[in-house]
Amino acid sequence: MSPVCLIRTIPHEEPTVPYQLRPLRSLAILLVSLSVGSVAPCLLLAAEPSSWKQHTINHRSPFEAVGVADFNGDGKPDVFCGDAWYAGPNWTQHKVRDVPPGTNPQYHEDFADAPLDVNGDGKVDIVTCAYFSRKIGWVENPADPTQAWTEHTIDLPGSMETSYLLDLYGDGTPVLIPNVGGQVLFYELVSRSPQVEWKTRTLAPQGAGHGVGHGDINRDGRIDLITPMGWYEQPAERTGEWAFHPDFQLGTASVEIIGHDFDGDGDTDIAWGMGHEFGLYWMKQSVDSAGKRTWTKEDIDTTFSQVHTLHLADFDGDGEKEFVTGKRIYAHASEPGATAEPCLFIYKFDRTSAQWLKTTVYRGEPAPLAPINPEQRDALKDFRAGSAGTGLQMALHDMDADGDIDIVAPGKSGVYWFENPLR
Repeated sequence: MSPVCLIRTIPHEEPTVPYQLRPLRSLAILLVSLSVGSVAPCLLLAAEPSSWKQHTINHRSPFEAVGVADFNGDGKPDVFCGDAWYAGPNWTQHKVRDVPPGTNPQYHEDFADAPLDVNGDGKVDIVTCAYFSRKIGWVENPADPTQAWTEHTIDLPGSMETSYLLDLYGDGTPVLIPNVGGQVLFYELVSRSPQVEWKTRTLAPQGAGHGVGHGDINRDGRIDLITPMGWYEQPAERTGEWAFHPDFQLGTASVEIIGHDFDGDGDTDIAWGMGHEFGLYWMKQSVDSAGKRTWTKEDIDTTFSQVHTLHLADFDGDGEKEFVTGKRIYAHASEPGATAEPCLFIYKFDRTSAQWLKTTVYRGEPAPLAPINPEQRDALKDFRAGSAGTGLQMALHDMDADGDIDIVAPGKSGVYWFENPLR
């Protein structure tokens, strides 16, 4: 019997309809029956424009990391990206450090910009990491934040895709989670003053791979760590052993890998993208008749590549969380789809229809001038001005103080913020 193809199209609303009452954008959903009695959902891209407003912070910035905080103490959100911070709301640029290119000049040695008052002096610093120099450090905000910032080395664990801060223990202790090649470890800030001290915790290396994330997998109230090879169970005691569960293999996964109960059935599912390939996927968690945990993988969207970072938040204000992701422009300039259109999308699992809905935050144009030789490619030259991607991380913050969550997206083709149309 031939597969059955069902298409459900949700109509486009006019802009006067309140955002919180609209279905999410890119609203054609394709259902393809893979076999009799089974229907697997995927998404069909639609050509609708985005209702999110794009603002330029620096269209010439080549850096892929970003952090948002009040760096100058004026009560307004500022943006830190690469070698500079930008004072809001006019985005006056203050270069405060040098960030060299990596061994491969298509990258710069700024793979994370996580805001944190590291030394407890009341000023927000930046925790960063780098791939080629293999360094984790923190960059100290001085008395005058427009002057040079001082970088302090924390450790040299190895080449890192990126890193992020997490309240891993739920007690307010900042913990840095890096994605280090061949290792699984994290850093706990145990002292701010009189001397900054970070404590390293190294886990068994079985789960090491491209990608890292977190979520309460076993629903015991403690945050577990997720890797491409399985998950590490946080012990009841802080000094206890983290048991590794090799439940799955995700491939070259994103940072973050998100653990969240998307379908509302009471257990934690997993969503991730393929950082250097096509594909965005999720796995439903369930329990078989013997009480064993099982995982069922399904497609979310396989229409774009280099899905390198995911961030979870409630963008539409309905009390349920969605995630934002998109293309990391030139994650590798040689990869399939590298010169295709840059994009940012939000994905929401609709629990009533049991389907993923997709909203377009941004969709650009393919690189019209990209050289055939990938080694000669440069995103600032190849893509049209204003092209936006996810970079290695995004910052989610209410940039205009209107009560909803906006998105700040860095990348090799500039740094931009996208204004949420909810309010």
